[in-house]
Amino acid sequence: MPAVRDPWLDNAKMGLIVLVVVGHTWALLPTDDTVAWHLYDFVYLWHMPAFIFLSGYLSRGFAYHPARMWKLVTDLLVPYVLFEGALGLFRLHVGGEDLQDLWLDPHFPMWYLLALAAWRLATPLLRPLPGAVLVAVGISLAGGFVQGAWTEYLDLPRILGFLPFFVLGLKATPESLEWLRGRFPALLGVVAFGIVAVLAVDLDRWASTEYLYYRPFDVVGDDGGEAVLARLGVLALGLVGTFAWLTLVPRVSGWFTRMGAATMIVYLFHGFAVKGLEYAGFRDAVAGSPALGLAAATGLGVAVALLLALPRVRGVLGHVADPFGLAHRRVGEAVDLAVVVQEHEAAQDAGPEPVERHEETGASR
Repeated sequence: MPAVRDPWLDNAKMGLIVLVVVGHTWALLPTDDTVAWHLYDFVYLWHMPAFIFLSGYLSRGFAYHPARMWKLVTDLLVPYVLFEGALGLFRLHVGGEDLQDLWLDPHFPMWYLLALAAWRLATPLLRPLPGAVLVAVGISLAGGFVQGAWTEYLDLPRILGFLPFFVLGLKATPESLEWLRGRFPALLGVVAFGIVAVLAVDLDRWASTEYLYYRPFDVVGDDGGEAVLARLGVLALGLVGTFAWLTLVPRVSGWFTRMGAATMIVYLFHGFAVKGLEYAGFRDAVAGSPALGLAAATGLGVAVALLLALPRVRGVLGHVADPFGLAHRRVGEAVDLAVVVQEHEAAQDAGPEPVERHEETGASR
């Protein structure tokens, strides 16, 4: 029997992937749009931490097994190579951009594939480790002190910086997440979001937007104690926002829930739409109308995410996103067809089945 999907998880994942796309369309807005960038800071404080937390929770069963390792290659590394190259070609031939360090310096959506591969490889070591969360926080803080041009390769600082949220997901259990149900946790979630919103408006006073990308401290312009405190604050608010989101996600199933199975498709393909909007002059078109620009960017981001998650669309795009899976299915179908044909031919060669006759003996039957 196929595994029963949890509508709460699908709702949570789909809502977060919509926010990922909307966040990237908001990045196209003029930098002087204060309201838009406050919203941007608010969402970026917690939406990727929540997404990573769920990725950790769903990765709890990862082990160094050949089948799991092969899926790591086919589900994450192969798409990274394919889509990093495809987005590079799109930038080169459609946008006329110059490219440097392709595959070494990931595009804005693609870093997560490498990060998830690295985190899953560390899962069998981190999940049983006592104090793994504290270890991950230490790694995140240490990652801020890594310096040098080489650190930008494969987005290593971001992989280290977001690690605590993945480990928290690894340590979570269905029983612990069950506590998030109910009116009281939802009320706490509203209060938590209010706290995050207030601190997001004031972000430039105690940190900066650059901290939300978990870049090295020398890149964000701080070092020493202030940088460590700022990162700790960002980590704490990421956890608070994750908690708030999970308490408010509906647990009912519907059309939106069914789209939750398409988050990888949305993640892989939305970068082309975002770059297309940039090349089409979206930023200049909305420069004089902040409210219209914010509404347009939000609407377009939501529309792109929902369009890519439509069953028919994701059914077609899934062939591109998972070529190994497509090949495996085609081989399986061919094998099944060959078996059916062989059985049919064998039945024809055997001729008609003999009719069983019973001689009447007079006894009742």
